[in-house]
This record gives sequence, structure tokens and C-alpha cells, in this order.
Amino acid sequence: MTKTPEASVKTLDVRGEICPYPMMRTVSALKKLQGDERALEVVTDHPPALQTIPTQAARLGFRTEVEEKGASEWLIVLTRIEGEDGA
Repeated sequence: MTKTPEASVKTLDVRGEICPYPMMRTVSALKKLQGDERALEVVTDHPPALQTIPTQAARLGFRTEVEEKGASEWLIVLTRIEGEDGA
């Protein structure tokens, strides 16, 4: 796995929030990423976000990787897809 340069990654902590707020806050943060910001890391403890966030991120042209960080905590890494037609 290729690491994204740290300067180009933002982190959003939505632990303790339930649907639809984790997805809504993630979409808002993705839309605000600047040109040199290539990725967003989302920390969540709400299992439904593991489906809603990747679906919305894909619509905005982001690839998703999910990493389990603890018993009920996940890190969702959303990385901008480069060179995709229609993205």
C-alpha cells in the first residue's frame, strides 16, 4: 500500500455520531478538500457508516480503504481517484 504524503491528508473524527451525520460530515469535508489535499481519514464507531460513507465517496471520485482500529472503531481512508473518466 502506498502512503499518501501526510501534508495532503485531513482527518475527520465522527465517533459518537449516528446516521446520517457521519456520512453528511464526510461528504462536506470531501467537497472542501483543496487541490493538494488528496485524502481524508474518517474515524468512526458507527457500523452503518462503513456502507454509507464509501457509497457517497465513490460518487465524488474517491477510493475507500477501511481499517479496523479497535473492537468497535474503524479508520476509513478516502483517496481521490486520479485520471478516472467521468470522475
